[in-house]
Amino acid sequence: MKRLFVYATVALALGLGPVKAAEPTEILNVSYDISRELYEQINKAFTAAYKKEAGKDITVSQSHAGSSKQARSILEGLEADVVTFNQVTDVQVLHDKGNFIPANWQSRLPNNSSPYYSLPAFLVRAGNPKHIKNWDDLVRDDVKVIFPNPKTSGNARYTYLAAYAYALEAFNKDEAKAQEFTKKLFANVPVFDTGGRAATTTFAERGIGDVLITFEAEVLGTRKQLGEDKYEAVVPPVSLLAEFPVTVVDKVVDKRGSRAIAESYLKFLYTPEGQDILAQNFNRVHDETVKAKYAAQFPETRLLTVEDVFGGWDKLSKEHFSEGGILDKVFTKR
Repeated sequence: MKRLFVYATVALALGLGPVKAAEPTEILNVSYDISRELYEQINKAFTAAYKKEAGKDITVSQSHAGSSKQARSILEGLEADVVTFNQVTDVQVLHDKGNFIPANWQSRLPNNSSPYYSLPAFLVRAGNPKHIKNWDDLVRDDVKVIFPNPKTSGNARYTYLAAYAYALEAFNKDEAKAQEFTKKLFANVPVFDTGGRAATTTFAERGIGDVLITFEAEVLGTRKQLGEDKYEAVVPPVSLLAEFPVTVVDKVVDKRGSRAIAESYLKFLYTPEGQDILAQNFNRVHDETVKAKYAAQFPETRLLTVEDVFGGWDKLSKEHFSEGGILDKVFTKR
């Protein structure tokens, strides 16, 4: 310690500036609940690529929970070098409530800083005994629906928004009828888990409910893992575009000196190798070659957008997700 102090004093006297700390060899990716297996694969590929290019061994650690819960954890002190979330609002709050990231964070990477996307879809039991095909089937009295708590899960917020958007279209933009539709949907949910993976467990392992609503990637991945003879995937004819925004957490990487590694990690998601891993895990991607390679696994559907239906995330957040907003009015928590 004494030698380091003397060296630093001499360096300053010679005009060499302060002694810089060594670049960390580990970064933390704070992500949404159902992305554990995906980022295990991404991390393995990225660290190998980084070793080959930079000649350095690095480690990417992971943290997973409902994305809204994860955002709050960062605001409360969790030192995330990068976030890979499933909803714009959960990233935006890092700017709005703590200046962890700049206002222009979405313009720093392609596709609004969303390297992949998905949509709310349905997982039903073999034979689809309740004949569930579209959103209006979910509000029938004989159907029990499983999805997580929209207060803690970005996954569930997309389910809520997709159902609301469907109802607005079905009822000619009648807000009162759309709210009544989503009230019925919430009333059909027997249990609200905190995150998407817990909801999948409730449906698949505990055997509760007739249909699970989650991202298409989770629907297709669960069916593949647990048995295509036991479950069926239903992609409704209309759903909502779910983008998966990513960003470095500037306040953390500048403190830790980890910006270079963190930026390289997120850029890897846009490479052909990264896009291929994402598509292998049933996420829809932007790379045209990779899209063509995996086109057969993605059914056609018409995707509505937050911008077209709700006027953008800012307007949506104020009207639906603020205290006393529309979500509070229609959410029946059991």
